[in-house]
Amino acid sequence: QELRPKSLDIRQEELGDMVEKEMASTSEAIEDAVRRIEEMMSQARNKSSGVKLEVNERILNSCTDLMKAIRLLVMTSTNLQKEIVESGRGAATTQEFYAKNSRWTEGLISASKAVGWGATQLVESADRVVLHTGKYEELIVCSHEIAASTAQLVAASKVKAEKSSRNLSRLQECSRNVNEMAANVVASTKSGQEQIEEKDTMDFSGMSLIKLKKEEMETQVKVLELEKRLEGERVRLGELRKQHYALAGAYDAVEDGEAKPAPAPRRGILKKPPLAQKP
Repeated sequence: QELRPKSLDIRQEELGDMVEKEMASTSEAIEDAVRRIEEMMSQARNKSSGVKLEVNERILNSCTDLMKAIRLLVMTSTNLQKEIVESGRGAATTQEFYAKNSRWTEGLISASKAVGWGATQLVESADRVVLHTGKYEELIVCSHEIAASTAQLVAASKVKAEKSSRNLSRLQECSRNVNEMAANVVASTKSGQEQIEEKDTMDFSGMSLIKLKKEEMETQVKVLELEKRLEGERVRLGELRKQHYALAGAYDAVEDGEAKPAPAPRRGILKKPPLAQKP
């Protein structure tokens, strides 16, 4: 699904209808995600047992909790948007209000698309993990992405909201709950990975001094190769994010018809690990 808002290609008077359609589409995507997870749970109980079943149930339960939290957030965001339109449109129609505030509207559309897409990706990753055809890391990344996309929806929704709005308070509470549920998915995935994957034992007691030195040098070479590759992937990730922000047109604030670009991703998560010590 294309995440770039299509509002750039349509008439402004159609923006209002598009917002409603995108929010409805997002709700449908989340409902479909919940149903698919329930089906996966049933299949897992029929096809797995023991530790595998325990891990699969824990991961799928955490994904279900996350989807339910997102569903409530989307509903609350929709209510807040209706409140904003009703209080701000005056004598204008809903469509005219959205057209007049086109930047804000485009932010809502982009954020809503991202949430629906994230829900779909999370379910597909969970399906592959349960079937042992995917990577646990994919599910972790999807959890982070869906938390980020819901944060974008919250930011876009509350731009024009009154600070005293009850719906705004509910939306912020829903956002905190989504973050907590996303963290639970990450935690259950990591613990499941530790239970399932066999750990290689590193017993070097039978090696001679020469063999140990050779193994040590070969390992240092691998470490340097991986660090170089990791640094390249960090640069690539940064460029991808820059392009994503440029195309999506994400904004964290819209005032007087002007939009402020969303801040660049924090670089803390891209901290380079320490180099391997030389012999």
